[in-house]
Formats: sequence, structure tokens, C-alpha cells
Amino acid sequence: MKSIPEAPSGPFGTVFGDSFSVVEWANGAWGEPRIGPIEPFSFHPATHVLHYGSACFEGLKAHRGIDDVVRIFRLERHVERMQQSARVLRLPVPDTDLLSKMIVDTVTDNTHLVPASPGSLYIRPTLIGTEPNIGAAAAPSKTALLYVLPSPVGDYFKGGIRPLKVKVETEQPRSTPAFGSVKTGANYAMALGITLDAKAELGIDQVLFAPDGDVQETGASNFLLLRDKEILTKGLNSSFLHGVTRDSILTLARDMGYQVHERDFTVDEMIEWADDGEAALSGTAAVLGGVGSMIVDGEEIVFGSGDVGPTTLELRQALTDIHVGSAEDRYGWTTAVES
Repeated sequence: MKSIPEAPSGPFGTVFGDSFSVVEWANGAWGEPRIGPIEPFSFHPATHVLHYGSACFEGLKAHRGIDDVVRIFRLERHVERMQQSARVLRLPVPDTDLLSKMIVDTVTDNTHLVPASPGSLYIRPTLIGTEPNIGAAAAPSKTALLYVLPSPVGDYFKGGIRPLKVKVETEQPRSTPAFGSVKTGANYAMALGITLDAKAELGIDQVLFAPDGDVQETGASNFLLLRDKEILTKGLNSSFLHGVTRDSILTLARDMGYQVHERDFTVDEMIEWADDGEAALSGTAAVLGGVGSMIVDGEEIVFGSGDVGPTTLELRQALTDIHVGSAEDRYGWTTAVES
């Protein structure tokens, strides 16, 4: 019988596959992608990305199904989002066929490392500007590097499915309003200090950014309010990331008879949901994590019973069933790879 690897027990994203895919862009054209062992890069100290942040990335997963087939979840949508990030950052936009093939080839070459559910193979396509030029602050990099890095992972949050504790930040935004929908490291760096300080002071898991009371997202996840057959989440705009997991959950919810409201809402309205509602964080890494309580202006607000709620668990299960092939993929979201 074929041996299936266990999910790594170490921190999420610290274990890597055997090989990755790499391609260079120069003179206005992409080269030929190659697959090889994961190894360090060597860059000139003046490399564009090191000085001017010319970098974007994606995060998607490949799941081992109950039938042992490995499937990539929503490949096309992640490719589209990375292309949009590249456009905003004035990096060369990867061709759809090129990036898709690099992702599929990387997963195919690492299928022997994909653990069974709830583990998966996390996939990190990354695009960086590589021109050695410290005078190019107002110019795009003339060369670039695109690579796809695989990482076998277990659960994102320590302890698996458990209620999360979140602090609400009402002064600082997670990102600049016109830049928040781009998946780039600068957005995560902006949220890092605030999140680390709150973790040290309050023992929270994440910070929910709600500048001037406008509820947006956490440092790494979209945010949803849920109750029986109803979901409320912020409508899409450029201030926050357009999550693929968020879109998947909302699509499933509508087909399951939920009323889905995508609009702006305030911290005060959010608190009104606490007695009979649920709160959850959605993202590729976290899937759908239930929020047990929030710290708002120093006061702890408990949502429902303080545990992960039944609506959150129902929607999480509906999504993970598609991940592993125990439910029909009616949306064409999964791409099977050869093992």
C-alpha cells in the first residue's frame, strides 16, 4: 500500500518540498521555466526588490483527496489575482498558461509530499524585480524572477479548530486604501507591529482592522459575521484583499440558502451580532476559523457561546469536502494533477 506522509508538526510554512519551478524575465520576454531542487538565490546588493519592494505573491493549496487524487484548489482564480497584483506593482505580468503550468508542474513533482487532510501542500508563487539599480525608485525593474515554492503544511492555527481571540484596531488601517487588494509583503509588514504588540499584551491570535469604525480584515484573513442562514461581510473594494476562500465560502453559502450581504458595516453593528451570531476569519491558510471573542476598547466581547459556532463549522465542512473530493465540485474549482 502506498505510504501517505503525515502533515508537518512544525510551524506553518517552515517545511518545504523537494523541488520548485523558476523562470526569468528579461528583454521583455519570459524564458523557459525549469524544475529543480530548492536552493538559495544569489542577488546583487542593489537588486530592485530589496530597495523598492517590487514583489508580489500568491497562496493556494493542493489537497490529497479521499480517493488519493491530489487536486489544486481554484488555480485559475489565484493566477488571475497574481496577474492583477503584478499589474499594480508594474512588474511583468505572467502569462496565464505559463504560471498555471509552473504551479501544476511544481505540485506534480512534489505529490509524494502532500499529506492527507487536514494537511495539504501550500503553494507560494512569487514574483520579484531583480534589476541591480538603486536609482530606479520611480521606474519598474527591467528584469524579474518568477518562482513557485511548495510547502507541506498542517493546520495554520496552533491547536487546530479552536475559537480565536481577536483585537479590534479602530485607528490604524491594515494597508493604504488603494493598495490593500494587492498581495504584497508591504501590506503584511504594515500590520506586523500592531499585531505583535497586541499578541504580547493581550494574548490574541489576530488583529481586526477597522479604521474609524469601518470593519475591514485582519492582518492575514478576511472577516465574516454569520448566523443562521445569514452572512455579513464587507463589500469588495481596493482597501482589502479579495480573498479566494472568502469568495468560495460566499458562493457555497448562497447555494445552501444563505442570505449574503456584502456591504460596509461598523464595529457597533458587529458587536450587535455577538449575542446570537458568529464571527469567522477566512483565508487559504486558515480556511474558516471561528472567533470566540474580541477585545474592543479594552472590553472583551464574547460571540455566542465563545466556541466555534455551528454555522462556521457547516460552511468550513462544505468547503473542505470539495477540497478532498468527498463532495461534487459543481463549480469546476479543482485541478487534478498526476501523481
